Amino acid sequence: ELLKFWEEQMKQSHRSSNYFFRKSPSHYHMMLIVMAAYKEMRNISVEELKTQLFKTSRPKSALIINEACEKGFFYLEKAQDDQRKKNIKPTDSFVNEFEDYLKKLKEISI
Repeated sequence: ELLKFWEEQMKQSHRSSNYFFRKSPSHYHMMLIVMAAYKEMRNISVEELKTQLFKTSRPKSALIINEACEKGFFYLEKAQDDQRKKNIKPTDSFVNEFEDYLKKLKEISI
């Protein structure tokens, strides 16, 4: 079942998020960090995200974050308490893709 799921995901590589977040472990890790913060209903700033990405330089982290925003997976929102600080949030369309991905994973794990 897991193999079938993986093959189906690879067939959907035209979905840019499938391709983008599988480019490297850092890309995938970033997606998981942002989505965990979203699910826990807490903010994560760009600086916090850069710090949490393992084995990724701060400049490289910044490039990945910018690219994810340009591609429409995430967006930046100014923090309420400090206008200089920006929180990173997933877009509604990416949340829907992620939920679909989790749903399919749960189905095959039963």
